[in-house]
Amino acid sequence: MSRGRVVFIDDEPDLCAAAADWLDVSGFAVETHTDPLAALAAIDTDGCECVVSDIRMPKLSGLELLERLQKADPDLPVILLTGHGDVPVAVEAMRAGAYHFLEKPYDAEQLVSILDNAVEKRRLKREISRLKHQPDDIEARMIGISPAMAHIRRSILHLADIEVDILITGETGTGKEVAARALHDFGRRRSGNFVAINCAAIPETIFESELFGHEKGAYTGAGAAREGKLVFASGGTVFLDEIESMPLALQAKVLRVIQERVVEPLGSNRQIPIDVRFIAATKTDLRAESEAGRFRSDLYFRLATVDLALPPLRGRREDIGLLHSVFARRAAERFGLPLRELSPAALAELESRPWPGNVRELKAFAERTVIGIDSATSPEEGGAPSLPEQVARFEAGVIARALDQAEGSSARAALLLGVPRRTLNEKIVRYRLRAIAESGEFPLA
Repeated sequence: MSRGRVVFIDDEPDLCAAAADWLDVSGFAVETHTDPLAALAAIDTDGCECVVSDIRMPKLSGLELLERLQKADPDLPVILLTGHGDVPVAVEAMRAGAYHFLEKPYDAEQLVSILDNAVEKRRLKREISRLKHQPDDIEARMIGISPAMAHIRRSILHLADIEVDILITGETGTGKEVAARALHDFGRRRSGNFVAINCAAIPETIFESELFGHEKGAYTGAGAAREGKLVFASGGTVFLDEIESMPLALQAKVLRVIQERVVEPLGSNRQIPIDVRFIAATKTDLRAESEAGRFRSDLYFRLATVDLALPPLRGRREDIGLLHSVFARRAAERFGLPLRELSPAALAELESRPWPGNVRELKAFAERTVIGIDSATSPEEGGAPSLPEQVARFEAGVIARALDQAEGSSARAALLLGVPRRTLNEKIVRYRLRAIAESGEFPLA
C-alpha cells in the first residue's frame, strides 16, 4: 500500500513537477494537474485520499474547487497552498472545511507530515463507515488496518473451510474467541453449533460429565440422562478456551475424542460418533508447559497442527485509534449517550500505553470514556502509568500549549520551546497534534 493517493493542483508546471518528484520519493502515489477544471473532472473521490491545491488559479480558484469537492465528498481532505497575502482567506477556508493550509514557499517535509495525518484520518473514517455497513464481514470481526491483522484475516478465511483442528495462541484480551467464532462462521460448519467451553471455569468434578454427557444413574444425583457438549456440537465447532487449565487426568480422554471422534457418556458402554472441529485457545506457551510436564505433549502436538498466533495490541499500535473509535461509537449507540471524541494528544497518549489487557482493556476504556467515568489521561486500573507514558503525556501537553500560544505556527512554537523546527514537527506528527487545526481555531503553519 502506498503512503497515500494524492492529487496535486497548481497552474505552475514547475511546481507540479517538483511536488510530484518529492512526494513520489516519499512514497505517495501522486497525480498532478495544472488545469483545475480538468482536475475536478478527473478526481475519483473513491480512489483519492487527499487533494493539495493552490488558492489562486485561472478558471477555478482553490476555494471554488474546495466547495465543489465538499459537495462530492465532504470527508475528502483538501490542503490549500497560499501566498502571504492569502493567509486570512485560507483561515476562512479552514473554517469552511479545508483540512489545512501551507504558506508558499512551503517546507516539503512539513507537507509530507500534514499529508500523513490527512491520509490516516481519511482511511480511519472509511474503515469506520465500512464496518458500520458490513457488520458480517471478516474485517468487522477482526478489526485493524495493521499488516498483522490483515495477515490474521487472510489466515482465518484460508483455514475456515479446511477441516483441520487449530490452536489459537495470544495474550489475554487479544480476541481468541472472536477468531474462533470467525473460523466457524466463515466456514462450511456455520450452520452447526458453536460450543465454547472454558476449561478454567468448569469444576474438575463435573468436567467429564459436561463434555461427554452421562446416563441416568451414572453417579449420585444423575436423575436423568444428559447429552454432553461434544455431542451437542456435532456438525459444528467445539472451542476449548484456556485449554492449559484442563486437568491432566482429562487430557488423555480429550485426546482420544479428538483422535477418534467418538464419545462415551459416563455410565454407558456405547460410543457416539461426533462430527466436530476442535479449536483450542491458550494464553500460555503450551510447548513449554508440555516440556515441564504440566500439559500432555501428545495433546499439544495434536492440537498444534495449525498455530494461529494473535498479536498483542502493543504490536499493532496503528489499530488503536480505529478500535477506540469503533468501540466508542458502539457504546454511544448502546447507552444512548453522545459520542465523546478523543483529542489528538489524548489519542497519542493512548497509543503509548502498554495495554496489558489488550483489545478487551481498550474496549472497556472506550466504554468508560463514553459514559463519562474515565478520561484518556487517567491511569489505568491496577497501577500508575509507566515513566515513558507520563513523559509522553507531559510532552504532548507542552507542545499543544506552545502551539496554542503561537496560534498554530510550528516555527514560532519551536522558538518558544527552544528546539529545532524539524524536531518539533516530528513530535507534532508523533502525537497527532496537527489535527487540532480541524477546530478552525488557528492554522498550523
